[in-house]
Amino acid sequence: MTRFTARDWGLVAATAALLLDQGTKLLMLYGFGFAGMAPGESVDILPFFNLVMVWNPGVSYGLFPAHGPWGTAFLAVFSLAAVAGLGAWLWYATRPALAAGLGLVIGGALGNLVDRLLYGKVADFFHFYALGHDWYVFNVADCAITFGVGALLYDALLRPTARAEG
Repeated sequence: MTRFTARDWGLVAATAALLLDQGTKLLMLYGFGFAGMAPGESVDILPFFNLVMVWNPGVSYGLFPAHGPWGTAFLAVFSLAAVAGLGAWLWYATRPALAAGLGLVIGGALGNLVDRLLYGKVADFFHFYALGHDWYVFNVADCAITFGVGALLYDALLRPTARAEG
């Protein structure tokens, strides 16, 4: 029986993030036999959380919106380059936290890339708010990227240093 390597954990994280992201988007866009959510439509879930359909033409939090097909193509190429670079880093990763973090970022980037290629923009749904303040609308891919970056920071800042090993 073979043991899971760090790379395996990263590939599992990337696959899980991509599948969960695309699954939730399909559910929100097309629903269970109904039309799904229309842009701007909102469904209250909790006093601090609702689902709202928003199309994001840019990257995180609507920054750098793509204007037209050339902008979308640029963002798609940028995403592919980022995934390739992170994938090369993942290939040689030896620590599980590092590999899982890379995998989450890769899976999230691929999830948003699929949207960009299919629709020209990214579908976002989750909206948290409280006490008169609200956060940006986001999706599972954005969560995966955020948690992945957190895992990368954890690995970089809190792992034992080489001095402690020597």
